[in-house]
Amino acid sequence: MELLSDFLKLIVPAGLVLYGMYLTVKLLLEREADRHQYEVKTRYTETVVPVRLQAYERMVLFLERISPNNLLLRLGGSATTVLEFQQRLLQEIRDEYNHNLSQQVYMSQAAWDQIQAAMNDVMTLINQASGDTRPDAPALELSKRVFERIIQKDRQPTANALKAVKDEIQAMFM
Repeated sequence: MELLSDFLKLIVPAGLVLYGMYLTVKLLLEREADRHQYEVKTRYTETVVPVRLQAYERMVLFLERISPNNLLLRLGGSATTVLEFQQRLLQEIRDEYNHNLSQQVYMSQAAWDQIQAAMNDVMTLINQASGDTRPDAPALELSKRVFERIIQKDRQPTANALKAVKDEIQAMFM
């Protein structure tokens, strides 16, 4: 019995010390994991957030560049007939889109879908307006028809996408 008593006198304090060491090491490891997670978040913020913001800026620029007002004014003198001008406008939109295609990685699917819908709306608008004119008519006729269709609809085809991108930026960064 005395042997059991001596054994317990040794085991109980050793067990308490071991349990105390376990709690100390566990606390240190948790703090280290939290510190590491904080550093990862900080590095993420320093590297990814500026890239994402730049992607949103590029897509706003894309939408502004393909808006009919800017597109028609920028490319106004680049063709002589409606058919040439239509092809030039559509090619410019496709080139701008292809140039910015990789930006979809940095934004939500909803925002990207809005951007694609805006691009398709602009292309449809141009195609419908060119269908209202003769292919060999002066290029200025296409511009007039596009502006007439915009006035009829009373909205820019890129307006909803611009709003969606701006709203997403506001939600993420403000």
